[in-house]
Amino acid sequence: MRVRTALCSAASVVSALALLTACGGSGSTGKSADGKPLVGVDYPRSDTDFWNSYIKYTPEFGKELGLSLKTTNSQNDVAKLTANAQTFISQGVKGVAMAPQDTAAIAPTLAQLEAKKIPVVTVDTRPDTGNVFMVVRADNRAYGEKACQFLGTKLGGKGKVVMLEGGLDSINGRDRTEAFNDCMKKNYPNIKVFGEATNWDGAVAAQKLQTDLTANPDIKGVYMEASFALSGTLQVLKQKGLLVPPSDKKHVFVVSNDGIPEELKSIAEGKIDATVSQPADLYAKYALYYLKAAIDGKTFKPGKTDHDSNIIQVRDGVLEDQLSAPLVTSDGGSYGGVPSLKSDDKSLWGNNLG
Repeated sequence: MRVRTALCSAASVVSALALLTACGGSGSTGKSADGKPLVGVDYPRSDTDFWNSYIKYTPEFGKELGLSLKTTNSQNDVAKLTANAQTFISQGVKGVAMAPQDTAAIAPTLAQLEAKKIPVVTVDTRPDTGNVFMVVRADNRAYGEKACQFLGTKLGGKGKVVMLEGGLDSINGRDRTEAFNDCMKKNYPNIKVFGEATNWDGAVAAQKLQTDLTANPDIKGVYMEASFALSGTLQVLKQKGLLVPPSDKKHVFVVSNDGIPEELKSIAEGKIDATVSQPADLYAKYALYYLKAAIDGKTFKPGKTDHDSNIIQVRDGVLEDQLSAPLVTSDGGSYGGVPSLKSDDKSLWGNNLG
């Protein structure tokens, strides 16, 4: 008892983590008061409909899987994510789910968690280096390819399009950008692509789109790499008198990525034309599923899963479960060989938020 008291009084010379452990701090056993495994989930941001949907789904699936959650929000800041990971360590979590937006800078944090034998599942993004138990993600190169095939078909293989890129410090931004450009060069060489860096910032995207449309009024297509650009894009098109139905020759064809309810509604209304539905619900479900599996000592290998996806090995020590992300259009047609679902399809998570 005296040893315990001495340790607990030595706050000036021991780390917060060591003190918490010695004093029997909350969560030090890796279980909550009700005996459920304790895991940490860092939300990357809460300023987009997509991530707010992910935040909504996470506690629902945590309860379903019998997990107790500690949550933080890193607000698109890798320094905050690093600090949040330290908090999780001090709370004694048995696993961590995160969605690092800067996929290079997260490496030291991953190394620290690995040294503590705390398994990590990354959601939506794949770290450039470092080991994680599983990456839960869709094939982001396919996002760019599907957008390319849709716009290439709609434009008849010629004309001009603007690509509103995400952040190129993210594997997602790089994958979508490179795949869209590669597809255009290979399949639609007569389409000129104006690539605009936006760092996932809607205001920047709107300003650059307006500049491009002023200089090139014959632009007929826009590829938004995520729904962050939706509101600004619609506003710019409206200001330019271009927010008209697809039957109007002035219509600018717009394809997005995410599958949020507002995108599906805009497709039905003829304001935009397509999106790729990124599964916010399944991201939450399988991030927690794989954390629980890691805690239970399970392992996985490349191959087809029982939930309509494929696990691939992206490098030594890193597996990625590539979840299904369908193209969504108004008519459910096929574009450049890519099938699509209609925007009112009930299988889309964006139609099931209640």
